[in-house]
Amino acid sequence: MKKFQNLRPVKDIKIDRKTSINDLTKKMFESGGFTAKKLAVGVDILERMLKDKDCLKFLSFPACIIATGTRGIIKEMIRKKMFDVLITTCGTLDHDLARIWKDYYHGDFLMDDGELLKKGINRLGNVLVPNESYGDILGTKSKEFLYKIYENFTEEQKKKGITTHEFIWKLGELIDQDPDAQEKKEESIIYWSWKNQIPIIVPGPTDGSVGYQVWEFAQDHDFRFHILGDEQLLSDLTWGAKKQGALIIGGGISKHHIIWWAQFGRGLDYTVYMTTAQEYDGSLSGAQPREAVSWGKIKKESLYSLVYGDATITLPILYSAIVERFGK
Repeated sequence: MKKFQNLRPVKDIKIDRKTSINDLTKKMFESGGFTAKKLAVGVDILERMLKDKDCLKFLSFPACIIATGTRGIIKEMIRKKMFDVLITTCGTLDHDLARIWKDYYHGDFLMDDGELLKKGINRLGNVLVPNESYGDILGTKSKEFLYKIYENFTEEQKKKGITTHEFIWKLGELIDQDPDAQEKKEESIIYWSWKNQIPIIVPGPTDGSVGYQVWEFAQDHDFRFHILGDEQLLSDLTWGAKKQGALIIGGGISKHHIIWWAQFGRGLDYTVYMTTAQEYDGSLSGAQPREAVSWGKIKKESLYSLVYGDATITLPILYSAIVERFGK
């Protein structure tokens, strides 16, 4: 059987009471099976990326998972300074802020949406978001925060506007000072972004409740976002990076903004995609890493893995394995 001597055999997964998450991911790799192996490879790539001190590390994710407990994983990644730059959507600001002051609740995908509307409850998948936990509280707190941010504009910000990452840092600082936020402030992504001075960039800042509040505030005040200032930061970072890596959860503008700028730094050296989107429709969200290679957004010789599946399942497994590997 010499023709098989260089091939890796498929091994059954064996689990007992002593099996850790990190052990499990290694067993998933040995199992050779489908997405399990891709997730295991993703853990290996992320570990190498995090250990590479010459690597500029990106994280992108969609807002929907911030309405779930998976928010806690993202928060811990920021608290532990695992990434240098985050890119997301305005909805992340909405859900992260709202959940500091109010709770979201368990629901079901098959609930009667007409009845929910009558009760003033919004449904996000199987998560219930009452009006009082979203629009009402954000309308109140956002106005309070916007006045304070506006009053402390620098001369540069008065002239050009405020970048989204500076705006988010200001929100984090105000969360720290807010008496109503003290109990849950350390659960906040925005708070830890400010605390650790890790920029969160929102390329579409008006596409959500916080962005709407800014628009409304701007009707009577000279308040505007300096979007090009965020782009300048990304330009400075990517053009000067020795290496680049990214954990990209979901798709859309957050995903594209990372790989778009990565091409100017000669492409990503480490890439892990976590998605449910398919490539057959030509969408950016479903585009696989190999397509990004053709654009120079991911290096041909780089390490990459595409992990299919719901990030509320795959991300906690990946993160748990990484935590075990790095220990304290």
